[in-house]
Amino acid sequence: MQRLFSLLVAVAAICSAVLIPGAVQAQDATPAEIRILPEYRLGSGDKVRVITFGEESLTGEFFVGGSGNISLPLIGEVRAQGLTVPELQTSVETALKEGYLREPRVSVEVLNYRPFYILGEVESPGEYPYTNGLSVLNAVATAGGFTYRANKRVVFIKRSDTDDERQFPLTPLTPVAPGDTIRINERFF
Repeated sequence: MQRLFSLLVAVAAICSAVLIPGAVQAQDATPAEIRILPEYRLGSGDKVRVITFGEESLTGEFFVGGSGNISLPLIGEVRAQGLTVPELQTSVETALKEGYLREPRVSVEVLNYRPFYILGEVESPGEYPYTNGLSVLNAVATAGGFTYRANKRVVFIKRSDTDDERQFPLTPLTPVAPGDTIRINERFF
């Protein structure tokens, strides 16, 4: 009887490993291998739309310049580099309150993100426009796909706001952020 029970447990374990893809791999994955993107921060090259409700002359589309600022009508230069969208919105509202409007209501949205870069073992390395929800595999497809020498297991990603490059597993879920530099290494035979 105990032998039958052991056999049933072994069959159940094998079936779960075969029928549930990734069941065995999920146990091996460590949190350090999974890339989690922090809240998006504006940077040079981003294009934003600033809407000041009831004030058409203060509404428009603006680029974050190389200095990290956007130039707005009436209030001039406002720092955007390194701020989240809600932080920039608060900053613009505060600047408008200082002698220009009593109760400004401002909305900010990102229209165009800065590009990402891909190099290494892809058919067409270079600079490409970022789209929301971009994964590493989508980025590789945008660059013409892998070369025959590409390592299809790992990817190296350098964020635009850091100096270090980190290694991640190359999965369909590995995200890309605006300004990232993606490097696909050559595989070893």
